[in-house]
Amino acid sequence: MGAYEIGLVIIALALLGTAVLPRLLEHRPLSFPIIYVTLGFFLFASVPGAPALNPIENADLTERITELVVIVSLMGAGLKLDRRFTLQNWSATWRLLGIALPLTAGLTAILAWRVLGLLPATAILLGAVLAPTDPVLASGIDAGAPLTELEEEMDPRYQWGTVRFSLTSEAGFNDGLAFPLTNLAIAVAGATVAESGVWLLDWFLVDVLYKIGVGTGLGYIIGLAMARVLFRLPPSESVADMMGRGEEVMAGVEALATTFIAYGITEQLAGYGFIAVFVAALTLRHFEWEHDYYVELHDFAVIVERLLMAAVLVLFGGAIAGGLLTPLTWVQGLLGIALIVVIRPIAGILSFVGTDASWPERAVIAFFGIRGIGSFYYLSHALAEAAFEEVELLIAAEELWAIIGFVVLLSIVVHGISSSPAMDILERWREGTAGSEG
Repeated sequence: MGAYEIGLVIIALALLGTAVLPRLLEHRPLSFPIIYVTLGFFLFASVPGAPALNPIENADLTERITELVVIVSLMGAGLKLDRRFTLQNWSATWRLLGIALPLTAGLTAILAWRVLGLLPATAILLGAVLAPTDPVLASGIDAGAPLTELEEEMDPRYQWGTVRFSLTSEAGFNDGLAFPLTNLAIAVAGATVAESGVWLLDWFLVDVLYKIGVGTGLGYIIGLAMARVLFRLPPSESVADMMGRGEEVMAGVEALATTFIAYGITEQLAGYGFIAVFVAALTLRHFEWEHDYYVELHDFAVIVERLLMAAVLVLFGGAIAGGLLTPLTWVQGLLGIALIVVIRPIAGILSFVGTDASWPERAVIAFFGIRGIGSFYYLSHALAEAAFEEVELLIAAEELWAIIGFVVLLSIVVHGISSSPAMDILERWREGTAGSEG
């Protein structure tokens, strides 16, 4: 079986999984990613003539396919959120972004520097790559489709929850906010001591202020423009009205169009496209609020996301079969375990100090900081930069890929097995609390 035939099998598995797995896995200690990675591993390990997968040798393809999965996932994440966008309503999100993200990145970088002996630039890169919660692999704990949680989200008791909202909104923003940290690592790798003040100021002005500002501004403008096309044309011409009359063959495709427009334009203007896509999705979602067509937009984005996710995860399983984790040392493995079970949970819990958030919700939000496909993208992107091509003379890129691959695999297994039981237990606790208060 050659590469073409294996490609067809991957597509078939993705299509089948999209149709069948949601019903089979509901409320079970299993997840899409676990199944896809396992299938990929056995497929590439057992089929004679299966190509060896190496993300370093196929760096450009790895970067582009993971980039595509993340931006489509960000659109779906933004369309899920049934909470109006205000500073107060999104307090949990700001705390996770302002406390958990930099704490996770910083602690991971310090351990990588002091324990693994990595160069400062490489340690910063490792922290940045592993810091963000992934929007792609969070199917067991993310927010539901639009319009499913409006009543709950309007309830003032849930200002600091719910868990699903907090993790989805965090994942939506922090995949873009990890970019300044990644670019900081790139800047450190190419800097000299003599010009440290210059590159640091340049990093802050360009990589932090300018690129975040451009991503946020263009995301809002493009999301608003698409919303007007969808919902503000004359009734006989509006897209949403046409779909309501039964013209449903391409219902929801505008979500994909908005994703590509927002990302492409923002990247051309040197802004952060990840932020632009998520902001565009939020702007689009808040335009009409309770319109039924948001469900179509969301469902289309989710279908495309699952197909792409399945392909990447099957290839990830194939890469593991080809020896991706071979360079991993036991010390590096311990660091990966510490990130999942110690560093992120502590950072998450500290994010809610001084709030009224319940301890069960704090614990679940803190623990389920899923690492995923976004980490693959950031690593492949950074290693393609000239500054890190020099650093690779001192530390093999294979080791970085082994560490990242191990952490993502560990997250897929641990979080995939525990997410449904944890959410079921939390829901029962909330129902019991509400009953006792009543």
